[in-house]
Amino acid sequence: MSTRFLKLRLSWIGVVTVFVSYFVLSPMVPSLRAQTAILGELEFQGASKVERTSGVWVDGQYVGYLGELKGKKKVLLLPGDHELIVRQAGYKDFTEKITVEPRILRSVPVKMVKDTSDTWPTVTAQLKVDVQPDRAAVFVDDKYLGHAGELGGKFHSMLLSPGTHRIKVELPGYQTFETDVTLVAGQKSEVKTTLAAGSIHQADSLIHQANNSDQEK
Repeated sequence: MSTRFLKLRLSWIGVVTVFVSYFVLSPMVPSLRAQTAILGELEFQGASKVERTSGVWVDGQYVGYLGELKGKKKVLLLPGDHELIVRQAGYKDFTEKITVEPRILRSVPVKMVKDTSDTWPTVTAQLKVDVQPDRAAVFVDDKYLGHAGELGGKFHSMLLSPGTHRIKVELPGYQTFETDVTLVAGQKSEVKTTLAAGSIHQADSLIHQANNSDQEK
């Protein structure tokens, strides 16, 4: 059974200029076609399931999990310098400054490293999430734990400390879902929702983060 554990960390907010292809599919206005003609593309390489299920932020904007960012969900960026951050619960943030060239495919190999400073709760409760779209980012007490598809279903869950936790589910282009859950040791609970369509401007600040660890210093 896959698990995700909780460690509270603060984050700072970044600013993004990112194009993901499924946001700009036809019908497309002529000016948008002209703009996309100069964009560069990122191709992510992850050797293990840890990398492939990790969340990806570009210039502080959550764009999805690494394994899905290809084909119709490929990441297209304006030429220039960009900041890439890949996150996974229990692992150190993977960060890299990348330079995107016009009409060039840039391959980015990603390797996640265990965060040995993380401590896990010795007493836990189990929480599943059943969320659509399942690529949405899941935060517990403002800490990113993974995308919904890897934290629910028959074989996936989160192990959290007993008590009350704030659950947020977010995805650009959808309204943020929030709820509180109170967990008892050994208890199994589930959060189920379908995100309502909305404007990207309705996104909570959590998916506009740039680095979870900066405010710890």
